[in-house]
Amino acid sequence: MSPKSELAGQMLETGLKFVSANTSRVDFALGGGDLRFRIEAHAPGVFRLRCGEQRLLDPDKPTLRAQRHAELLLARQEAVGELSCQPLTDGAGWQIVQGDATLRLEAAAFDLQVLRADQPVLESLPGAFGAEGQGDERVWRFGVALGEDEGLFGLGETQGDLDRRGIRLVSDDPAARMLPLAWSPRGWGLYVNTLDRVEHDVAADADAYCIRAAGARFDVFLFVGDPSEILNQYTALTGRAGQPGLWPMGVWLDQAPAQAAAASLRQIRGMREQGFALDALRLAPPAALGFQADKPIFEWSQRLPDWREFSAACSGLDVHVAGASFPGVLRDTPLFAEWEDRGWLLAGEDGEAQIFPGEPVTDGREFALLDLTHKDVYRLWSERHAQAAEEGLAAPACRAQFDIPDTVQARGGESGAVLRTLYPHLARQALFDAVAGQKTPQEGVLPSRDLFPGAQRYAWQQGPDVDNDWDGYARTLRAALAVGNSGIAVQTHGLGCAGRPTDGMDSELYLRWLAMCVFSANFSIQGHPALMPDAFDAATRELVAHWLRWRYRLVPYVSGIIEDAVRTGLPVQRSMAQAFPDDVQAHAWDTQYLLGPALLVAPVMGPGGRLEVYLPEGAAWWDLNTGWRYEGGTRLAMAPGLDTLPVFGREGHMLCLGPVAQHTGEINSARILDEVWMFGMPEHSPVVMRNKIRVMQMQGSSYIKGLEGLRILPSEGLEVKRRGAEVRISRAR
Repeated sequence: MSPKSELAGQMLETGLKFVSANTSRVDFALGGGDLRFRIEAHAPGVFRLRCGEQRLLDPDKPTLRAQRHAELLLARQEAVGELSCQPLTDGAGWQIVQGDATLRLEAAAFDLQVLRADQPVLESLPGAFGAEGQGDERVWRFGVALGEDEGLFGLGETQGDLDRRGIRLVSDDPAARMLPLAWSPRGWGLYVNTLDRVEHDVAADADAYCIRAAGARFDVFLFVGDPSEILNQYTALTGRAGQPGLWPMGVWLDQAPAQAAAASLRQIRGMREQGFALDALRLAPPAALGFQADKPIFEWSQRLPDWREFSAACSGLDVHVAGASFPGVLRDTPLFAEWEDRGWLLAGEDGEAQIFPGEPVTDGREFALLDLTHKDVYRLWSERHAQAAEEGLAAPACRAQFDIPDTVQARGGESGAVLRTLYPHLARQALFDAVAGQKTPQEGVLPSRDLFPGAQRYAWQQGPDVDNDWDGYARTLRAALAVGNSGIAVQTHGLGCAGRPTDGMDSELYLRWLAMCVFSANFSIQGHPALMPDAFDAATRELVAHWLRWRYRLVPYVSGIIEDAVRTGLPVQRSMAQAFPDDVQAHAWDTQYLLGPALLVAPVMGPGGRLEVYLPEGAAWWDLNTGWRYEGGTRLAMAPGLDTLPVFGREGHMLCLGPVAQHTGEINSARILDEVWMFGMPEHSPVVMRNKIRVMQMQGSSYIKGLEGLRILPSEGLEVKRRGAEVRISRAR
């Protein structure tokens, strides 16, 4: 049965009946029972569609559990938009309007159409809305028709095609790597607001996107706008990450598996001696810290026999330390038995603690998970990490997304899909409270691979482990672009993977991979001897140093992009479909990306160094390496050397660069900028950390404040005149 006929077969018995309307919402009676269907103008360009029993849509007093769940999903609960509702001219339905977004609703068959500036952007499948089951066991269905050439983006991590057509995903399956936002370049997006199971099906029918959502209520946000506007509204609705400090912007070193602390210190000193920049060390599993066998107190791993000495040595080298923990207790300890008796551990159907098999972070030992729905357990785990932070742990790295069986139940009553979705959110929130919650601003990074609704609230999503070959390189790039399409602002890359065979990593691949990493949110060098810079010849090491210098010069710009993400929700690495939705030709170039608003990056993705670059329409582009200007819509055949990466500045923008440094501690926060590159006549204020640079246009010239003492490199055809604290840019005569 096709999705269209299946959905039609499950359609509710009768259509809609108007009940009431005000300036922010419209209510309808649905079917012959007590179900209500509500449409809210939640924000400009955002409709909230809800369906359920009246008592669930307007509870007298929500329970504390329900309030907490709602807060984990939505950062903004209240509707702030306004709408108007009128009957359609044929009397068959209603037209609900807010701004230039219009939702047309046909009453009998429950057909939806969405228009933007009077142009159709979305149509539901015939009889698209339906439900089966009753109460909490109900499953809601909703389907959207897709145009023949219409792409669908978002929905979490993929290491392949960024267009998600042809997939089927289940939200609470950790292997699905799912996030809940989907959008189309045509100008619409959907977010299903629930902790319960949601199935996203684009595979069964090439012309349909079908959703099945479990739960007593149907709750979907419908976004209308360009992809950038959709990401802005989605992250404003669900929450955004805070701004990291300066040190996380520097280069990281991932400790090799089973490597001793002393060996890592030798590697750090060796990098310093060879002039390689570095700021952070991430310790390898097993966990760097965990509960003592018989006391609810953290102790440092035996791999770190003297944590204070090790931490002091790293601090003396201007290196910050990140280390793993896990939200559990080892089975073979007295503390396990004590906490099982207290009910502080997730329990199976027999009432006893659920045992999970050992994994690398526990050194292969079996463990039970802390019940983080219990407020005392949550507080204890967070407080222990706060103490670890005081002892020198700069960033706790924790995996908390587990395949928890349906038979396991938390003390708060959560189980099944809800518990699998909720658990990593609680764990990461507890860590955030520990390292950043008490700071103003709330700076802090929590390295993690977990993906769940709300993951975009926490900085420092880690990329996948991939093979050390050209395909692995492409996979880590596509993964970052995919999660960026899904609302994650920052995903970092590994320069190779220490856990995979290293014979495929030659100097050409290493340098191409490194160049892409430099022009990204950030990356880590692997501590495996075959993946360290000194594993290569002198010429390669010199080029590694060249690219690491570039990384630190880019720190003000990348930090500025992340600061901008706090306001806009836009990712650091932006796919062509997200950045240029109207240029359909650009969407096919899925390993090119926009780095912030100003730079188009086209990494070399194969051996031999030859590639073709597409410069999107709608702007002119300036080659950073040659200074040449190209019109948008141009294709270029290029053969860059290993010291070169094809990067193009967007006309009207500027690139602000910082000084060369070996670590961020050498960067003077009062003078973080060193140089400004201009791409044509400046029209936009640059993106840069703690931006105090402002651009104004007047009589054909640009007047810029905030460039005092900086070296200015204007593009060809412009001249610069300084007037005190102001710089005037005009056409050369």
